[in-house]
Amino acid sequence: MRFNAMRKSWLHQALPIILFLLISITAGFAMTGSAALLDDQRKTEPLHITVILERMYLDGEVSREVVDETCWSMENFWAKYDQWRLIDIEDSTFVFQQKVDDISPLLKANGFFGVSPDGILTIYNGRPDRSKIIQSFFQIDIKKLESKTQQQLIQGIPIMTKDHYVEVLETFKPYSVKKE
Repeated sequence: MRFNAMRKSWLHQALPIILFLLISITAGFAMTGSAALLDDQRKTEPLHITVILERMYLDGEVSREVVDETCWSMENFWAKYDQWRLIDIEDSTFVFQQKVDDISPLLKANGFFGVSPDGILTIYNGRPDRSKIIQSFFQIDIKKLESKTQQQLIQGIPIMTKDHYVEVLETFKPYSVKKE
């Protein structure tokens, strides 16, 4: 009888602990199963992300491209844009930026070096006589230039490559007016 009382008392004390462990383990399996189900749902429902790609060119021009992405894996998404610098995230819009070591497509297609009426070396979108200014650099002393070079600047010097862009800037730098 004494043995039964001891066994009953032990069982009485251990029963809540055993029940707690069984409930915890069962709940853990249920939660794990739910989490796995949610993961499966996430795998079948991709994220829709808007990506804005900003390219910054040597001539100061910035182009923006908007891309709508369907993202199945964030790991693949980040790998796709690993050459870009993330500059902003808002809701499901990611803005990436990249510096391009070249002149912009606009300059290659329609850029001309010229001189403004006040003697500033300038890049125009089209020929200097009737076009919009894209970028201005420094004032040059036109009188020190050969007449042929003066005429080239007045008519406009086309810009087709990065090397030519740098070469023209370097050519006219010695003629810049120094402010005293």
